[in-house]
Formats: sequence, structure tokens, C-alpha cells
Amino acid sequence: MQLHVDAVILAGGMSRRMGGDDKGLIELSSKPMITHIIDRIAPQVNRIMISANRNLPRYTDLGYCVFKDDHLGYLGPLAGMITAMGKTKAAYLLVVPCDCPLLPLDLVERMLTQIKNQNAELAVASDGQREQPTIMLLKPSLRESMKEYLDSGGRKVSLWYDNHHYVVTQFTEQPNAFMNVNTPEQKQQVAKEIIK
Repeated sequence: MQLHVDAVILAGGMSRRMGGDDKGLIELSSKPMITHIIDRIAPQVNRIMISANRNLPRYTDLGYCVFKDDHLGYLGPLAGMITAMGKTKAAYLLVVPCDCPLLPLDLVERMLTQIKNQNAELAVASDGQREQPTIMLLKPSLRESMKEYLDSGGRKVSLWYDNHHYVVTQFTEQPNAFMNVNTPEQKQQVAKEIIK
């Protein structure tokens, strides 16, 4: 890999639409959903971290650095990103959610190429229809900007990156790559895609 890239998997949410079950640990095709994400991104990055606010021993058993948000109170994905940016010395940080088990195998390569070509601060993934705000590659030096936004009451990731020089990386030819699991019905649908 040309540049040092770390990754954080965001698994710190409350999973209200899944009945409060910890989404990263939900069984999907006979293994925890987060392991599908790890399998997809591990070849693309130097190091993986997991942002989790509960079940930390179970996540730690996977063999990666696991941490809670520095900000208390389940403040959303930004809190996990901020904490992760404080724990990396990499040139770039890949951010992905724990409920997206079909991520592209060329995610980092294409986002990094676009960042470098356009001298951008971060890249956000898109399925061709809409941006995926919690799937991004960004410079950890953006931590203070993100922290100021969160501390001021901001919660929406896209409103934060609107204030920065960002690029949108299109994965139009992989329309299912960003299918996520928020309901039992979506879990069944994604499981079918994994079996294909």
C-alpha cells in the first residue's frame, strides 16, 4: 500500500430498529456481521480498530483494538470517528459502519486515488444514487474540526463534511455494495447476497 491507512468500524450505536441487539454481533451467514466487514477491508488497510460502546470483551476477542467513544451519551457516528482519529498515526483513516457487509474490495484504492487526484481532504462513497456519509476516507488532521462541530450540537455527518474539500467516489457498478442491515428483513436480503 502506497500510504499508511488505518480503519475504524463503527459499532457503537444503539440499534433501535434491530430491537436493541448489537448489530455488529448479529449472526449473518453463520458468523457475526462485523467479521464480514473485517474480511472485506482487512486486505485494504494496515490496521483495524473497532468503535463499540457495549460488549467490548466480545469485540476484543476478534483480536483488534477496541475502544469506547470519548464523548458519552451515544452521540452518533461522529463520536466514534473523533475517538478513532485520536488513536491513529496513519495518513488516512477509513471509516465504515458495522452493518454494511458487502463493502467494495477496492474501496480504499479508489477513494485514495480520487483524494490525491483532486487534492481533497476526504472522500465519501456513493452507490450512484446517494452518498454514504459513514463510509469515507479522511485525513485524521480533520479531528479538531469534527470535534468542534459535535461539541456545538452538530450530529449529521454530511453537514460536517460539506464545510470541507471532499470528493464523492462512485461505485455505481456495485449497486449492492452499501446495502446495510437495519431490520430483520434487510438481514435476510443481505444474507442472500452473501450466498451468491
